[in-house]
Amino acid sequence: MSRGILYYQVGEALESYFLIKSATKAVASNGKPFLTLILSDHTGEIEAKLWGCSPEDEATFVSGAIVHISGQLSEYRGRQQLKIGSIRPTTAMDQVKVSDFVRSAPLSPDDMLEQITQYIFEMKNPKIQRMTRHLLKKHQTAFLEYPAATTNHHEFVSGLAYHVVCMLNVAKSLAALYPTLDTDLLYAGIILHDLGKVKELSGPIDTTYTIEGKLLGHISILVNEIGETANELGIEGEEVVILQHLVLAHHSKGEWGSPKPPLIREAEILHMIDNIDAKMNMMDCALERVQPGEFSERIKAMDNRSFYKPNFHEPPLDLS
Repeated sequence: MSRGILYYQVGEALESYFLIKSATKAVASNGKPFLTLILSDHTGEIEAKLWGCSPEDEATFVSGAIVHISGQLSEYRGRQQLKIGSIRPTTAMDQVKVSDFVRSAPLSPDDMLEQITQYIFEMKNPKIQRMTRHLLKKHQTAFLEYPAATTNHHEFVSGLAYHVVCMLNVAKSLAALYPTLDTDLLYAGIILHDLGKVKELSGPIDTTYTIEGKLLGHISILVNEIGETANELGIEGEEVVILQHLVLAHHSKGEWGSPKPPLIREAEILHMIDNIDAKMNMMDCALERVQPGEFSERIKAMDNRSFYKPNFHEPPLDLS
């Protein structure tokens, strides 16, 4: 394996294997068809164009295929692209597999589950604790494998669990500063807010939206599951409605996908923490391949801004 697409600079030549995450056909201004390929390896992903593609190319270079490419890293309209010199499908002789090209969370699933389980253990309200534990256990396998999204943030294997762990750690720090926050509600809301994505999304690899995801969405899916869980466990009371509200309101505004705005403190803070963690992940990913003194690619989900990586170093500590 090469050093990974993340670590190549514009102008560098490369020869490596990639997994095609998606292949989209279009027609150029000259009337000839081309494919837009989203290519990934173990460090990240990049876009490439296969110009003048043939019907055989369309049948060969499809989502989920592993290919060998020789080319050069280039830049177009502020975004890095891979300029293809040659491309071919792989065979058994290449000795590569899909798992070689999948980016994963920096923590192991076992470590993340242990951390999340500890937060559930600390809950004092038995109704909230039981519903949260039940739903997590029900979807545990998928929860620990799925990404948090198809694009934009935490779109890697185990990204959903990693997103939740990061949010819980932020929440714990905020709760120490603002003791009026109900940590049972806040922690439960964080653990559950995106759990519906295990039904909204197709899986950890070549992730797409399911029929249920397209027609209902992860918010509606999980709100219904909270109600079903309460009935199954024989739980009644305001806790059920509040947990449903936390999920309903975590996108904050209708135009952002929330059926209701946050109407309790914990719902408002949950939205803010969700926003912080998602945007930090987007900025970190964009800046990973940027050298100090340069700007990142534009981030569409952040008002199409590009971010600068400062080019200075902290002075050494004076220990005299």
